[in-house]
Amino acid sequence: MPKRTAVHARDIVEAQGLAQRRSLAKAITLLESTRTDHRAQADELLTALLPHSGKSLRLGISGVPGVGKSTFIEALGLYLIDKGHRVAVLAVDPSSSVSGGSILGDKTRMEQLSMHERAYIRPSPSSGTLGGVAEKTREAMLVCEAAGFDIVIVETVGVGQSETAVQGMSDMFVLMQLPNAGDDLQAIKKGVMELADLVVINKADIDAHAALRAEAQITSSLRLLGISGNPHDPHSDQYWHPQVLKISALQGQGLDAFWEAVTTFQRLQSANGLLASRRQHQALAWMWERIDAGLKQQFKNNPLVRGQLPAITAAVQSGQMAASTAARHLLAVLGSSAPAAPV
Repeated sequence: MPKRTAVHARDIVEAQGLAQRRSLAKAITLLESTRTDHRAQADELLTALLPHSGKSLRLGISGVPGVGKSTFIEALGLYLIDKGHRVAVLAVDPSSSVSGGSILGDKTRMEQLSMHERAYIRPSPSSGTLGGVAEKTREAMLVCEAAGFDIVIVETVGVGQSETAVQGMSDMFVLMQLPNAGDDLQAIKKGVMELADLVVINKADIDAHAALRAEAQITSSLRLLGISGNPHDPHSDQYWHPQVLKISALQGQGLDAFWEAVTTFQRLQSANGLLASRRQHQALAWMWERIDAGLKQQFKNNPLVRGQLPAITAAVQSGQMAASTAARHLLAVLGSSAPAAPV
């Protein structure tokens, strides 16, 4: 008889209300655990949930701190719930590089949405993971999908121009900008801009002229980026072309236009097969990402490597050995301890 996991898949798929919330919280905590026995249980749980996942719309929301991501997500979540949807929000908070702690305050900022029975908000620490998302965000997304949430929103840390990891796990990547975001050149040089499927200028009610100017500048930038990087005909109506919208999340203005753009994107990308292709590429990228993380963990836990690491670390710190030489030596130690490949 197979070993039962600490969290049962049926409790996530079949349960409702508070019982399902408790199961969701336990499942994501299990996924985030670094214990070896928990990792095995998490793999078993994900395998059981996989047939029930993949049916939601995945939205990635990024933008610099202060752009109003939490306000927008709460307004959007309540708007979607009124339309009959169930909304899950996976919010990633930055972890301190000094203390390692994280505030995890998104549920406080989304007070109305967090109390709604058709919404689920899960804040997670970034814990040093690059790209603005937590290490187990993809896995948490599958759990929420299996629980019947048909809209899953991933809110990134929002720390600058490297917020690109969320594009690799969402169906649609939304970049939020402020009205005074910079000139045309500033907009073009942001590496995250060319990955955006939709650019939203928030707080347009504060300075309408600045918002209008930003809309024109970003539209021009997207058109220039599309010429060089978009393989599809920019005039074809069979493909989605990045757009720019002005909204005011605080006032609830522009949500209808935003959701109309999202549904148009989903319809076009589903019809031309690009949405399915995107998810296939994301699944493979996720596999290789986990392989990289697993190899790094194996390296740290290898007894021969751990035995030589203090002396080599001291040699690098004192300038007696180049860092690249030290890395190659330690990798060779790891390779020498690996079992021989079968003939």
